[in-house]
Amino acid sequence: MARLLRPLLRGTTYTRLLHLWVPMLAVSVWLFIDPSTPWVPALLLVPLGLVPAVRRGEGVQARLLLTPGEPEPGISEAPAATWRDRLRTVLWLELRMLLGAAAVCASVWLPGICFELARLAWSEAPAGIPLLDRLPPHPAWALLAPLPLLALYGVVVGLGELVTAAARRLLGPSTAERLAALEERTEQLLERTRIARELHDSIGHALTVAVVQAGAARAAGDPEFTDRALGAIEETGRAALEDLERVLGVLREAERPLGARPTLAEAGRLLESARASGAKVDAEVTGPVEAVPGPVSREGHRILQEALTNVLRHAGPVPVRVRVAVTDGMLTLEVRNPLPGAIPGPGRGSGLRGIRERAALLGGTARTGPDEGDWQVRAELPLG
Repeated sequence: MARLLRPLLRGTTYTRLLHLWVPMLAVSVWLFIDPSTPWVPALLLVPLGLVPAVRRGEGVQARLLLTPGEPEPGISEAPAATWRDRLRTVLWLELRMLLGAAAVCASVWLPGICFELARLAWSEAPAGIPLLDRLPPHPAWALLAPLPLLALYGVVVGLGELVTAAARRLLGPSTAERLAALEERTEQLLERTRIARELHDSIGHALTVAVVQAGAARAAGDPEFTDRALGAIEETGRAALEDLERVLGVLREAERPLGARPTLAEAGRLLESARASGAKVDAEVTGPVEAVPGPVSREGHRILQEALTNVLRHAGPVPVRVRVAVTDGMLTLEVRNPLPGAIPGPGRGSGLRGIRERAALLGGTARTGPDEGDWQVRAELPLG
């Protein structure tokens, strides 16, 4: 019983009823002007529904009154963009007026029938209700008096559900709008993935360098080495803060221009940071690195950064061979180091996965894994 009467306690029931009543205001005004042509308001809805902005207004009103508080009600607030949307709007307006007429008739006549049945029970002759005026007065009519109110309750709730379902069907997003929303969602997910990768590469590298430097300084017990280590930690921390500020600016959608991402022209800082952490870095750079296109140079810098970070994190201060070559329209990056005690399984680790993802986004390839007794990271990125 409580479940049956629950709609009486919901505000949505009454806002939906109000939504059904609204179009009847225009109809009542017209009937006051010319009651002999009640079909004119329905006819006027046809050209009205073809106006693109009408669909937006109907969508806003439907979301406000039919689905209040629902974050995703499935009702569009965009204007009609195609003729199919306009025809759906016309159909919605006609159906809304039809359902509104049914709601108004039920709201007027059913309480009136209840009242007249009560009059019959009190031995008073009913007036103004067809058929009831032919019934003889009798106290037994009091038993039937609540039925019109129950019928009114069912009509109000049922019509509210019906008009809401119709709104979702006729005012719902079109195919083009759903595709646009899907594309926007996909772009957001891609952007989040890119930002997560940026944070992993820059902040992960900085923390790895800081941990290795701090551990080496403590073990060395040499004031001069400790000063160099602290200097390297400070420089790496500043670079990480710059990267963090840039990424946070993207998240906040700041209007100010963001700092440029580092490129391979700044790879020397990465190599010095690794050397300061105790790694013996043998670097060889060939070709016009400065002429590498911006996107390729920036992703190449991130790949080199992640490769050096993995060396320091998993192998420690070991000899590292770094090769950067720009030849024949291709950027080749190679980082090799002696195999650590525990060899990562193929495909495991977000850092290695990020290297392969960056290379794939640029149409290149990346290979990570054991090679001739070393751990190798090799990426080949096309320049055009």
